[in-house]
Parts: sequence; C-alpha cells; structure tokens
Amino acid sequence: MVHARSGEPPLDEEEVRDALPRVVRILASWCGDLGVAEDLAGEAFARLVALPASERPRAVVPWCVQVGRRVHLDERRRSARFSQLAHRLAEEPVVSEHELDPDGVPSGLDDRLALLFAACDPALTAENQLVLALRVVCGLSVDQVALHLGLGEAATAARLTRAKRALAAARDHFEVPGRDARAERLPVVLDCVAAMFTVAHRTSPEPPDALEDLGAQALSIADGLVDMYPADSEVRGLRAVVLLGLGRRPGRVDDEGVALTLDEVDRSRWDQRILRLGLADAAFAMQGHGRFALESAISGLHATAPSVAATDWPRVVQFYEVLQQVWSSPAVEVAWLAARTQLVLHAFPGTAAEAAGALAAIEERLVEMTEEAPTFARRDAAFALADLRWRTGRRAEAAPTYERLLDHVTSPPVRGFCERRIRLAG
Repeated sequence: MVHARSGEPPLDEEEVRDALPRVVRILASWCGDLGVAEDLAGEAFARLVALPASERPRAVVPWCVQVGRRVHLDERRRSARFSQLAHRLAEEPVVSEHELDPDGVPSGLDDRLALLFAACDPALTAENQLVLALRVVCGLSVDQVALHLGLGEAATAARLTRAKRALAAARDHFEVPGRDARAERLPVVLDCVAAMFTVAHRTSPEPPDALEDLGAQALSIADGLVDMYPADSEVRGLRAVVLLGLGRRPGRVDDEGVALTLDEVDRSRWDQRILRLGLADAAFAMQGHGRFALESAISGLHATAPSVAATDWPRVVQFYEVLQQVWSSPAVEVAWLAARTQLVLHAFPGTAAEAAGALAAIEERLVEMTEEAPTFARRDAAFALADLRWRTGRRAEAAPTYERLLDHVTSPPVRGFCERRIRLAG
C-alpha cells in the first residue's frame, strides 16, 4: 500500500501505479516538457497522499492533472508565458475524466508505453533512456533508481537531469511518437524493458510490495508490446524471458530472507502456469534468430530442467555462443563463462586433466573481467568467480571476493547470501 500521513488509511497502490503514467503523459502534452511534467505529477501525488481520507478525490487522475496544472501556473506566474497559460487554464477550470486525451494517444497505446516510446528517444544515450524510463514510466524515486542501478543518489539525479535536458533540447514539444517512429524505436524499447527486468532479477528476488515490483511492471509493459506487435518474434521473445524469470522467482529466497543459488532453490515452488505461458512465447520466438529469441531459449532450458545437474548445459553454452555473435556484451560473456563452468562440472566430455584446464582458463578470464569490465559486468564476473572457487572446494579463496562484493551489493537477500558464504568459509 501507499501510505498517507499518520492515522490515515493508505491509498490503493494499484490505483496509484496505474494513474501515475497517465498523469505524467497528460501533463507533458499540456506543458510540452516531459521533465517538467514528471515533477508536476510528483508534486500532485505528494499533495494527494497528504489529504485526509475524507477529502480524497474519487477520481485520482483528473484531480492530479488539475493540481499539476495549477502548480505549473503558480511557478510560471511571473514569466512571459503567464497570460497564455492563464488563458488556457481558464478555458478548462475543472478537469473531468472524459477530457483526458489532449494529445490523441493512438488507440491501443497505453500511457506507460506512450511514455516509454517517448523516453527511448534516439537523442538520448542508452543509459539516460533507462534512468528516464525507470523514473518516469515506472515511477521509482531517485533513491530507488540509484539502488536498482547500483549508482549513488547524486550520480543518478545528475543522470536524470541530463536526460530531461537532452530530451527537451532535442524536441520543441513533448509528443507521443507516431507509428513509424515507434517502429524505429522498438528495438531500443525492448532493450529498455529487458534492462528493467534484469535490474529486478538481480536486485529484488522478493519485492517488498507491488509498487516496487519492477519485474511485474516489466511484464505488464511486455504484454502491451505484444498487443501492439503480436507477430514480432523479438517482442514475444522478450515477454518469454520476463515470464520465465517470474515463473522461477518463487523460492529464490529462504525463510531467513537470504537469496539462494540455482541448485538450492526448491523447484516445486516455481509457478508452472507462468512458465507454460513463457515457454509458449519462447517457442514462437524461435521462429526468429534475434537476441531475445536466443535468451528465451536459454531461459526455457533452465525452466524445464529438473535440477542443475540435469540441465542441458551443452545447449545452454551453445546458445550463449550464438548470442555473443548476435548481441555481444560483457554481460553475455560472463553468463557464457558461468554456463561453461557448469558444463565442466556436470557434463564435460573430456578427461579430468582437460576439465581442470578448462576451469583454469575460465577462472583466468573471470579474474580479468573483475578488473576490466564495465561496472555491472564486473560485479557479475565477481559472483561467477567466487562461485567457481566455491564449487571447486576453495572456499577460503572465494571468501575475499564475497567480502568485496558487500561494498557493491545493496539488495538485502543478496547481501545475506554473501555474508552467509563468508561465515561458512571461515
């Protein structure tokens, strides 16, 4: 729930989650600036939360839009645009539900998707697109965005400011991209939704509430994209990745709130209904050969394996090798190295000496990546390196890596996992 002031009943979190992107989109269309609209919406919702229960509006969206417009008017009262804005506001003194389509959003395009396509503007860098999407589309606070991305709050706020300024500089007025522009931006939108889900998977194995469940929000957005592009194999592949990840989320944390490794998870707790939906999407996606088709195939192999040892590691490794050709990135290389480790441990066809040599080569590369790779991949490489050493009986060597990871891990379940392994190694 979204909590109001002390003594007041909480606001309904689902209503707030659904209302926020619509309020932002409407205010952006009205004032012409997405960054300004996001600030106005934040102020409006803050005032809504502060209201006594007896004074809360029945319709959240029009009330927040009206408040946002008046806040903007107050802020611009001394500017040259005051008379123009005052005239526009005077023409619409009360906002009603049937008036809330000022920019003619195309039928079938919900407000989150409209904002996401706007945020994924080619004028912005990939990093700025993501931080803007997390803040404006998902409604996360700056400190929550910082937590999810592993950045400091000051750095996150600065990145968000740069994103808003770059978008305002590139576009004279906020508008929802048309069909052709949306098609051009679709690959970037898919990357952004995938990044949202990756962040959720790494940092929130057990979200505290629906408002902070970035994984569920990614699925909701992926559903909307499938509605728009039902025959696109990459869109279906992305949704498959999200579904298969969410289906395997139950059981990732033990009774003490500590994250579990893949071989420790109780697979009987996995949500089979969600997994079946994900496997259906993955089967459709394999008509193509893109990034998300391959990622969904890998996720499907994990979802259908009865155990870690019984996983088809040769095929997992093969898919990762093809993925590196289609979408090369440090994150994919780390995942390939981790899969190679499992292959050697469970299904290596060579001799013991050859297996030892393969593990040594994997370890050498992981050590290099912990020093040279980008920040996000460096952390993943450190986990893979510590796990390799742990699984090969060198717990004392793994412990210092887990200790260093504590400086970069903020998720309580993952921190608990590192601390537990440090204790067991001692």
